[in-house]
This record gives sequence, C-alpha cells and structure tokens, in this order.
Amino acid sequence: MRARRSRARTGAVGLVAAALTASAFTAPAQAAAHPDGAERDHRATQRALEGIVRGGVPGVTGQALTEAGVWRGTAGVGNLKTGAPRKADDRFRIASITKTFVATVMLQLESEGRLDLDDTVETWLPGTVRGHGHDGRKMTVRQLLNHTSGVFDFLNDTAYARKYLVPGFHVNRFKTRTPQEAVDAAMANPPTFKPGAGYAYSNTNYVLAALIMEKATGRTYEREVRDRIIKPLKLHATVMPGNSSLMPQPSSRAYSKVTTDPAATNIYDVTSQNASQSWAEGDMISSAGDLNRFYSALMKGKLLSPRQLKAMKTTPPGSDYGLGLERHTWSCGTNTWGHGGGWIGSVSFAATTEDGRHAFAFNLNGDWSETGMLDALEAEFCGVEPGTARGQAPAPR
Repeated sequence: MRARRSRARTGAVGLVAAALTASAFTAPAQAAAHPDGAERDHRATQRALEGIVRGGVPGVTGQALTEAGVWRGTAGVGNLKTGAPRKADDRFRIASITKTFVATVMLQLESEGRLDLDDTVETWLPGTVRGHGHDGRKMTVRQLLNHTSGVFDFLNDTAYARKYLVPGFHVNRFKTRTPQEAVDAAMANPPTFKPGAGYAYSNTNYVLAALIMEKATGRTYEREVRDRIIKPLKLHATVMPGNSSLMPQPSSRAYSKVTTDPAATNIYDVTSQNASQSWAEGDMISSAGDLNRFYSALMKGKLLSPRQLKAMKTTPPGSDYGLGLERHTWSCGTNTWGHGGGWIGSVSFAATTEDGRHAFAFNLNGDWSETGMLDALEAEFCGVEPGTARGQAPAPR
C-alpha cells in the first residue's frame, strides 16, 4: 500500500481520540503467489478479523463478494453486556462511505445536464460560502467532490466540536443538527488554502455538494440517493436515517470512549445518536453486503457512463482521491477503489477492484483502534497473512 498522506484526522478515531495514530506494521509483506488466491481462500481474512478484535475493539463483521459467491466473516462481540456475537448481516453507520453515494448522484446529474461539475459553488448557493476568506465564486463543484476546494472542515471548529463531539456528545447526542449549522461552523474559520491549491479532506465539501444536489433537483438528498441507487440496486439493508436516532435490525451495539485522551479506559454504548449530526457527509446506515453490491455495480458501470466513471477516478496531483472515491494499491499490486468511514462508535472500510469482480467491506463496532485494518485488506486482496503487512491502515475518516 502506498504511504498515507499527512492529513487532519476526521474519522471516528480522529474525532474522539485525536492523539491516536493508525497502526503501523514493519515486518516485510508476504504477498500471495497469485493475487486471485485471496478470492479462493478467505482463511487469512478471517484470521485478520480476529486480529482486529485482539487489537482491542469489541467486534468486527465483514463480507467479500467474488465471482465464486459471497463470503461472510465475523469476530468478537456485538453486545458487551450480553456477550452476543457480531452478526454477519449487521447494519452499521457507514459514515463517510456516504460520500461515494453523493458523488455518484452528482455525476449522474451532470450526465443529465442538470448541473456542471465546473459550475462555481456560488452559482448554486449564492452567498453561502463566504466569510474569513471563503469565496464560493472561486471554487467549483468538482473541487468540493475531490477535496481541493480548501473549505474548512467544520468538525475542526472548536465550538462545534465541543458541542457535538468532546465533551458535548453525551448531552447533545439526540439533538437535530441542520446542514446550515455545519456550514456556519466552517465559515467561522479561514479556508485551508485557496481553491485548487492543494488537497485537504473536509466534510464541509459534501454538505455543500448535497445542498447543491437539492437545488438542482428540487428534491431532498435522501430521496435522490434512494431513488437513484438504493432502489435500483435493491440495497435492502441501506437506510437514509434523516434525524432518527434508531438503528435498524439486525445490528450490534456501537461503542466509544468519547474522549481525546488515548489512555482513557471507560467505554460507552453510543448506538443511539441523532443521524442528522452527520447528514450527507456521513449519515447513511448499511451492511457489508450492500456496500459490496454498490461498489461492484459502480465499478462495472451500472450507475455511471464510462465517461463519468473515468471522471470519478481522476485524481488531482498529489492525491489518490477522485470524486468521492479513493484509490489504494496493495502489496501484491492489486488496485482497489473505495472509501473509509469513521464516526462515534463505528469504523468501516469498503473497497473493490477496478473491474468490480472482487469487493470487500467490514465494520468495527468500536472507534478507538484501527489495529488490524490493514491486515484485513491485505489478507483479502493479496492473501497476505495477518501481522506481516507493511504500511499504515487507510484512514477511516
């Protein structure tokens, strides 16, 4: 896997334990003799899932989709109180994996002539992106989707973080947050850089993108994603939760230490929380099976034209991030496209080979450790035995 770029952590581990870095592995990687061996034998993947649990989180669930069929693996517990195991078909909060769904719809709208990715943000949201140096007249929709807009990430706003993350999560976890509140928090800070001058992952970009989607269609972001992706692909486990705090069944409990102190030991059940606090930048609920079907269909061209899919996989200089989609190259040379997702109590990753024939998605129901995530991905896509991978786990964001 390529060395991970330095960036602000905005996933679950970054949100509630900013001082904790991703796990690193220094032993030499031992790739399978043939990368496709991972498709025929998932024993290394199962051992890697078990290693994730040994790393400290309560449980993990994962699924792989290949031409040979579906493989399901679990390890650890889904409920610390009862000891019930994690379930293969668990639903979970996919967090920033939501961004791939949003970007897909935006590309569909462009293909229909409803908008142009090179439109300025000001064209669609007049006066919205202003303040402390932000200027929507100088940034494009495309720059929102590939994180080159320079817009400040609202999760890094001190007042916002104190209210919704640490220490305010326990008090405010059931409050409804509007998209405008996220935008206002971002505009209270200077931009990271001038539009187009660099790459910096910012959740604000996808709040703005979804607001543009709603302007272009006259319908809610939730309805667009549901009608354009969820229903056509029959993703029966995928939910647009709105401002609900409930989790659909089957699902496990979600846990967090809800602190920036890496030495903290108290663990809290954070399963119930108002989904509006992450909206289009990360509110969706799904399953590993549904994520595999989605990414496989996307890579196979079932959702976008070849031209749109090519645009989605076009990365700016110095970045592996396209439009809501990130490229990873594993030790055996296999390339995948996918996305990570991290939020309070949930860390997930989904990846698919370029041809869509091999997909893998998994979820951790604890957010304070990424140990073993790299092992799971290397095991599945390269057949590498757990504990021998070199590099760092991809950021859950």
